[in-house]
Amino acid sequence: QVQLVESGGGLVQAGGSLRLSCAASGRTFSSAAMGWIRQAPGKEREFVATITWSGDSTYYADSVKGRFTISGNNAKNMVYLQMNSLKPEDTAIYYCAVRYKGKANFGSWGQGTQVTVSS
Repeated sequence: QVQLVESGGGLVQAGGSLRLSCAASGRTFSSAAMGWIRQAPGKEREFVATITWSGDSTYYADSVKGRFTISGNNAKNMVYLQMNSLKPEDTAIYYCAVRYKGKANFGSWGQGTQVTVSS
């Protein structure tokens, strides 16, 4: 299993930026990809972005494309989400997750970090 701890959330005004970090520990060699997923109050969880563990491929939700950037440092077992041009609709709890090798879905999740964007 991989353990994940997110940090970097907070309160920011619309148009501002935040950088989320995710520290992975445990059996990280079993990871195929890392991702960020968010959940706004009263809404379903929403995929945000994913990156392969090697860092050679990324994919974004249309709602964040061009504003958010996912990156990783597998030597440090870290994944980041740089969020620019934030909008009030980006307000949510942001979770870091890992997709294990041979699996189609995310298998382990962090505890989440709150991002609040004021208008």
